[in-house]
Amino acid sequence: MKKTTLVGLIALGSLSMIGTASANDAVCGLNNGQAASGEPIKVGAIYGNAAPGDFSAATDAANAYFKCVNENGGIHGRPIQYLVENDQWNPELAAQAAAKLVKDEAVVAMVGNSSFVEMSVNAPMYAENGIMAMASGCAVSECFESSNIVSTNQGPLASSVGAAMYAVEELGATNISCIGMAIPSVGNWSCGAVQSYMESKGLNASYVLLNPAAPDVNSALLEAIASGADSILVNLPAGLAIAFLSVAEEQDLGDAYSWTSSTPLYDASVPKTLGEYWSGKMFVSAELTTIDGAGADNQNWLRVMDAYADPADPRDTFAQAGYLSARYFVKTMNEMNPVNVDNRALVTAAIQAIKGYDSDLMCGPYYVGRADRHMPNHAGIIVEVRDEAFHVVRDCFEYEGPYFEPILDAEKTLGLR
Repeated sequence: MKKTTLVGLIALGSLSMIGTASANDAVCGLNNGQAASGEPIKVGAIYGNAAPGDFSAATDAANAYFKCVNENGGIHGRPIQYLVENDQWNPELAAQAAAKLVKDEAVVAMVGNSSFVEMSVNAPMYAENGIMAMASGCAVSECFESSNIVSTNQGPLASSVGAAMYAVEELGATNISCIGMAIPSVGNWSCGAVQSYMESKGLNASYVLLNPAAPDVNSALLEAIASGADSILVNLPAGLAIAFLSVAEEQDLGDAYSWTSSTPLYDASVPKTLGEYWSGKMFVSAELTTIDGAGADNQNWLRVMDAYADPADPRDTFAQAGYLSARYFVKTMNEMNPVNVDNRALVTAAIQAIKGYDSDLMCGPYYVGRADRHMPNHAGIIVEVRDEAFHVVRDCFEYEGPYFEPILDAEKTLGLR
């Protein structure tokens, strides 16, 4: 079902509180403790929630931050009206959602988008309508190879290459089988980049893609084994990844291969779900820094979630990314001339001018720029599943491989880093 969330003049309803955090602990926007008032500024977002997964964590976190902002001065004193739609992983619904938000509601920007589908469908429309999407859960090539979409998350390509690098450099992998989804611009794109990275090192790789409508994890595992791989990289949504690893556990393959994963397995519930069998065997590439990190921004994200989000909302990488996109958007808007914040063209120009935004949630500075492709987040960490918890085994490191070379060259040429 479609979902529309409205953040009005003040945060609506009672605040959901867990732990000891309170609304006064969170630092948001102008942080003046004054409720925003006046004409709302409309901001949109689209997320996917249906098989093969629920990507609403990013918009939930962005919504929580916007609620906090509306209690702390808003944008130049005005509240944010956050309008959110679920595309249900359906291209037709994704197009309808974008048309509703961009054309009918006339939102000034999209913030927190998180979907396999919507970016592929809507990237041309965003460009045609001169609107920027500050996404938080990009998963398809169009999200990173379009002029009007930029994301705080890395997506499956970058985090999978990070996992492959760790497998090669620390686990001795020489032949990786990447297990992905047969979704256009997702599995072949991300696992294909792993293959290119391995070939650039004189090593081997192949990939197995699952049908998202009827994923057969047993057949995928058998195909990976038949490939002759010595390392298996799981590049699947968390639920499918756990199912795939359960089949591998049933066959007692934990020690027969080295095992890595892209970011979806980096969820606080995963180590306990995987259990003792996978302790010390699974290494996960995280797109952002640790969800329990002591950094000021990470701690503020947790306080915002505790004070303004539902207790059941995930505290995961997508939630971190949603919070970060929302924070960067509000910072940019509050630095604009107040009379311009309703002008989509000027808001788009302000977003494109972002450069050098720093956060302890990311391993490098965030920027946008005017370009045909955007991937400011291309460095990450590696965590090990051990003793029903995650442990950092490699801190921030830059990814390598043919895919990143033009991105790094553009950064240098344009002075974006």
